[in-house]
Amino acid sequence: MKTDIQIASETALHPITKIADKLGIPASNVYQYGANKCKINYNLLDKLPANPNNRLVLLTAINPTPAGEGKTTVSISLADALSRLGKKTALALREPSLGPVFGIKGGATGGGYAQIAPMDEINLHFTGDLHAITTANNLLASLIDNSVFQGNPLNIDTRRIVWKRCLDLNDRQLRAVADGLGGRLNGNPREDGFDITAASEIMAVFCLANSFDDLRTRLDGIVVAYNYDNEPVKVKDLGVVGALLAVLKDAFNPNLVQTLEGTPAFVHGGPFANIAHGCNSVLATKLAMRLSDWTVTEAGFGADLGAEKFIDIKCRTAGLSPDAIVLVATVRALKYNGGVKKDAFSTENLRALEVGTANLARHIHNLRDIFGANVTIAINRFATDTPAELALLEKFCAENGVNCAVSDGFAKGSVGAVKLAETVIESVESEPKRAINFSYELDAPIVAKVEKIAKRIYGAKEVQFTATALTQIKKLEADGYAKLPVCIAKTQYSFTDDQTKLGAPTDFTFTIREVKVSAGAGFIVAISGAIMTMPGLPKHPAALDIDVRDGEVVGLF
Repeated sequence: MKTDIQIASETALHPITKIADKLGIPASNVYQYGANKCKINYNLLDKLPANPNNRLVLLTAINPTPAGEGKTTVSISLADALSRLGKKTALALREPSLGPVFGIKGGATGGGYAQIAPMDEINLHFTGDLHAITTANNLLASLIDNSVFQGNPLNIDTRRIVWKRCLDLNDRQLRAVADGLGGRLNGNPREDGFDITAASEIMAVFCLANSFDDLRTRLDGIVVAYNYDNEPVKVKDLGVVGALLAVLKDAFNPNLVQTLEGTPAFVHGGPFANIAHGCNSVLATKLAMRLSDWTVTEAGFGADLGAEKFIDIKCRTAGLSPDAIVLVATVRALKYNGGVKKDAFSTENLRALEVGTANLARHIHNLRDIFGANVTIAINRFATDTPAELALLEKFCAENGVNCAVSDGFAKGSVGAVKLAETVIESVESEPKRAINFSYELDAPIVAKVEKIAKRIYGAKEVQFTATALTQIKKLEADGYAKLPVCIAKTQYSFTDDQTKLGAPTDFTFTIREVKVSAGAGFIVAISGAIMTMPGLPKHPAALDIDVRDGEVVGLF
């Protein structure tokens, strides 16, 4: 079997200008970054009329194994299949982070014959967006510390600077550091730390802003510290938003690339769903929706994380409502949730698979019965899946009254996803559009909103807040942030805050250890369990297998 990068390198791509032409984008709004990728002027969105005929399809998934389950592969193959069936289609996906690329999970460009391209460039530096976000984040950090050094006119309490520096890599060594050492001329000594760029509030602001003016307003609202009077200090108090905008200006233009089969793909912004809100930029999604009749987008990790945040945060912010949700399930992930270890995925185990379907059942319940969505199950086929295992899953879906289709886009591209595309089209066109529901009301107190998510979506019996978290919540409500939506940071492998509790646990206690505000992004972050905003590398990181030979990158999946 060829590797992903071999398949990608052997595929002849269309000039990116032809992909833009396919969507009807005027040439004056296309900024080329070489032959196969470009940026689209963000101002184009305001010049385009709304498209009442567009159908928005959200791809989400069950709780995954540590290696991931191919949700992006299914997204890409579904979009290609819709195109094959004559639908004017566009993708809206997140940008990869170098952390997973060099870590364990890999990139975010799909796989096999369902990829966006050029995959090596997208997975590495692409058009520099994540570097711009990293620079803007760290520019803000340096300006905060400089303000303190230059007389501290904002009376910032150096013990309560909450803005961290960031880096687009997994580096546990930087989670907690001491800086400003070496005497007065080298800054003020204090405890500090780094987040991964995908967890930076700049990333969230970037992805949730509806326009450049909205980007300015959201950046100005970021809380970076507290002063000695216990009042929040914001970016607008520092007067530096112009510099941040200058760094982000070009990056704010959405990126346009293509699938291996020539379907247009907007790839822009990349927050993680386990420690952030997990969706690509609002700007890219809206551009795709106005320029196509079918838009396929995705939300990160399992539906308990990505889909919940897509609906409760992104849909609220952008005024979106998906016409259909495709829930990706795999035999191996359900066997994993049924107790099978990773090294036994290839062995048929109907009993474990049956036990693991409890995980799928809860996701179906959440999406269909709580959010009120039109749900289709995509069984993403792996080569080791047996006919008996696939038949068991299809029977389970039928018994639970939900449409399903086996998708083989990895091995066959769009041809392998035609059945899935036909199922989605029929489900959308055969019934009226459903109004999406939210899992909580914004007027509810912060504690109540967290409890709603944990109890209704995760299945928790109770939610426990540490004394620190309760103090932080009281302060945030006093500062006027009580009515913001909630973004819970937790493990992606379980409904609980403990990644070892697989399947569909009940009667568990969900613990919130820390709560903070991302005021510019417009949500409260509630951190649970052992989740870290700066991941670490595994024992054998993917970086050990990557090289450059004869000028070409090799070993990149």
